[in-house]
Amino acid sequence: MIGTSSARSSVPRLLLVACCGLLACARQVPASAPPEPTGSPQATTARKESFPELVDAIFDAAFAFAPSNGTAYGLHAYDARLEDLSRPRIEARIRELETLLARLRAVDRASLSFDEAVDAEALEHQLLSDHHELSVTRSWEKNPMLYAGLPGGAVDGLMKRDFAPKAERLRSVIARLKAVPAVFAAGKANVQEPPREFTDLALRMSKGSVGFFEGSVAQWAKDAAGGDAALLAEFAQANAQAVAAVKDFTRWLEQDLLPRSTGRYALGEERFLTKLRYEEMIDLPLPELLARGEANLEKDYQEFVATAKRINPRLTPAQVMASLEEDHPTAEGLIPSVRRSVEDVRRFLVEKDLVTIPSEVRPRVEETPPYARSGSFASMDTPGPYETKATEAFYYVTPVEPKWDAKHKEEHLRLYNKPVVEVINIHEVWPGHYFQFLYAPRFPTKVRKLVSVGSNAEGWAHYTEQMMLDQGYGNGDPKLRLAQLSEALLRDCRYVTGIKLHTAGWTVEDGARLFRERCFQQPSTAYEEARRGAYNPTYLYYTFGKLEVQRLARDYTAKGASLKQFHDAFVAQGSLPLPLVRRLLLR
Repeated sequence: MIGTSSARSSVPRLLLVACCGLLACARQVPASAPPEPTGSPQATTARKESFPELVDAIFDAAFAFAPSNGTAYGLHAYDARLEDLSRPRIEARIRELETLLARLRAVDRASLSFDEAVDAEALEHQLLSDHHELSVTRSWEKNPMLYAGLPGGAVDGLMKRDFAPKAERLRSVIARLKAVPAVFAAGKANVQEPPREFTDLALRMSKGSVGFFEGSVAQWAKDAAGGDAALLAEFAQANAQAVAAVKDFTRWLEQDLLPRSTGRYALGEERFLTKLRYEEMIDLPLPELLARGEANLEKDYQEFVATAKRINPRLTPAQVMASLEEDHPTAEGLIPSVRRSVEDVRRFLVEKDLVTIPSEVRPRVEETPPYARSGSFASMDTPGPYETKATEAFYYVTPVEPKWDAKHKEEHLRLYNKPVVEVINIHEVWPGHYFQFLYAPRFPTKVRKLVSVGSNAEGWAHYTEQMMLDQGYGNGDPKLRLAQLSEALLRDCRYVTGIKLHTAGWTVEDGARLFRERCFQQPSTAYEEARRGAYNPTYLYYTFGKLEVQRLARDYTAKGASLKQFHDAFVAQGSLPLPLVRRLLLR
């Protein structure tokens, strides 16, 4: 969904999943769809509602269930509320989704305009995906990370963007802090037998959250109170309760849940393909889907080997990649080094006239917040499409953890070698995620502002990596091309690993081996990448999306348009499922 995206990882989002699937006939019930609610669809409303009214109702219900997402999108009526993740509320949401689906299916699609029909299809898949997540996948019963990361993100979203006076935002922070114990209580009640991989990461996130609330939040609140002793005292009490709840949840994770974390993460073929169909509108048989990923992995692998030989024919490809990684920053110099490198990419974009940049605002390069360090290396956090005042966008880079041993710290820092950082900058900022998100306030409809899928957002960002080098960025430097191919191989291995983890009985260790042997990743990085596939099953959307964007670019420019015209047209549509974007661009 718009608001948070990442090059190497993403914190799982339980709520308002950006979703879609394949609907050949919009009013037929797809396989594995939720049952129709009792009663006729017409009986759900007193009168025939208009499509815009229904759109408003669907998103109002979504933000009522996920108010911190409302804040992230720039809708500040939700700032003082926090998610209720109790079982009764989630079960009520499942029933609500079924009712909303019935109302949407009651709409006469023939009466809609072309654009409304596209939006209706996107919305139907949004609802189908949300329902499938809550009622079938049921991550809320299996993944403690969902609870560990929510409070920190919800509070941080109020602190870091200056959309209202600090004292006003502090009052909203206090309101959310008061609701934090209930989030963790729901997690303890709901999560029973998760996979160990999930609990390990939740523990890391929860431990980081303790310091975040005790340090960053308390320090910000002292400044925000502005001498109002009563307000600061109210905060101190609420924050103390939140910290106590975080510590209690951390103890529960470590002492209670971890020993019984023996659950399975694999979805199985049917659930995996249904999830992919609803969320991404990818509707391929599993053998064809896997074959496409394996073929692209082999192609990129062979190109990587050939490029490595150009750099140094006396070394193996792994040794050549290792030699590039030797040029990396220190732990202290990591964030400053990334800050220095971002502007070069933007300058090239302007000189080559590859896109129309709609804003002069730059993102801020900062450390990834502790509550969000679920195996991520770099990510982009941008203002929501309805944010009218706060323009702060954050390019997060994950630092080394103080408790890591020297070997782990070194392997982590080697990722941030100069050529790879340049490619990550392309993906995350120019003209990847940040550039696409700059267009968000201009997206033509409410649906396109609020629905986003991975194969579009991540597919676009991954597409830009190769496109930029193909257009001359780096002046043909083989080291930069090797870095680009390294990132492509990383996404190819995600593609194959996600499928194998969830449909073929692979373990995380099996996936890590693929990342080491075919993607030339450091051991610790390889394990983090493979483990991500356990909780982010469909992270094949990077490579799949890139291939589809490339195909769309060829078809669009074949009609006489320039590459810049394609880029501007593509990002102007929002992050809808790619089949819908294709329909819009080639209408």
